[in-house]
Amino acid sequence: MALEDRIKQIEDEIKKTPYNKATSHHIGKLKAKLSQLKEESIKRSSKGTKGSGFHVKKSGDATVVLVGFPSVGKSTILNDITNAESKIGAYEFTTLEIVPGVMEYEGAKIQIFDIPGIITGASKGKGRGREILSVARNADLILIILDVFNPQHIAVISDELRNIGIRPNETRSDVTVKPKKMGGLTVSSTVKLTHIDEKTIRSVLNEYGIHSADVLIRDDVTVDQFIDSMDVSCRYIPMLEVVNKIDLIDEDYFNEVKSQMPDAIFISANKQINVEELKREIFNKLALIRIYLKPQGRKADYEEPLIVRKGSTVKDVAGKLHREFVRNFRHAKVWGSSVKFEGQKVGLDHVMNDGDVLRIIVKKK
Repeated sequence: MALEDRIKQIEDEIKKTPYNKATSHHIGKLKAKLSQLKEESIKRSSKGTKGSGFHVKKSGDATVVLVGFPSVGKSTILNDITNAESKIGAYEFTTLEIVPGVMEYEGAKIQIFDIPGIITGASKGKGRGREILSVARNADLILIILDVFNPQHIAVISDELRNIGIRPNETRSDVTVKPKKMGGLTVSSTVKLTHIDEKTIRSVLNEYGIHSADVLIRDDVTVDQFIDSMDVSCRYIPMLEVVNKIDLIDEDYFNEVKSQMPDAIFISANKQINVEELKREIFNKLALIRIYLKPQGRKADYEEPLIVRKGSTVKDVAGKLHREFVRNFRHAKVWGSSVKFEGQKVGLDHVMNDGDVLRIIVKKK
């Protein structure tokens, strides 16, 4: 039986099985098997993603991918926020290859990819969907672009992303499984588990061929989250919902859609409405911070900040500058909100804040 047929067969069985306490471990077992089959499917499809137009090289401080149905305005949005010139047309499938652009904001250079519009069933290969969506798996942020007249498409797109192993706006659950040669399964939890029981955990692990292990769970996980913690192919990627073409609707309809999607950003790419807000939200969602460097004996360079991720340490910054800075590191001095006093001496493990000024002192050779 073909891989996709096996996946469909298990999906159908899960749908037909009523969920209750007696069947939860059986459903968990089915979901574990389904996850492994989908992981295999992703690995197979990834081998064929280097075709014309779909092999892209990442650059800049972060990468953002625009995902949406055809004709929702992705190309116009790309042109509005970057230096790209993506072909625009009032008909479907205008973009037939990946078009890159660079958005410069607050000193950051953020690479934006406009990918071809997806269709229902993209994750199963329709319309070269797997190749297209594979680009999103390597993004730092996904922008789901929706037509204001079809906000319900968010559910379809979310399903397609999940089917290729993307978990938008989720974080990996704190689950540790340490297999051992013998002794059976020992399950420990630091929180009360309300969505999964030990019998289901055993059923899931048996599907992965794990019969002896120490399991430690620090989150109140569902069976799906527990399975995802076992799946190395899962990608946990931030996501923004962007609703386009608001210039074509009245206030009543706008308020109706806004109530359904309170966290979405509402824009008109054609009329340049809320485009600057979109840029700001992209920067914020990426959790980028600016570090200003101060060479010895000189003033800090406030013109060209070094862009790093929130939570970066002095070691991360030094490594981005040059590996020799880490190898020959002596100490650093920091001015800004991450220290108690200006010019404080810190080590490699010091966590930087946005707007900090950093001076790295290295050992003399």
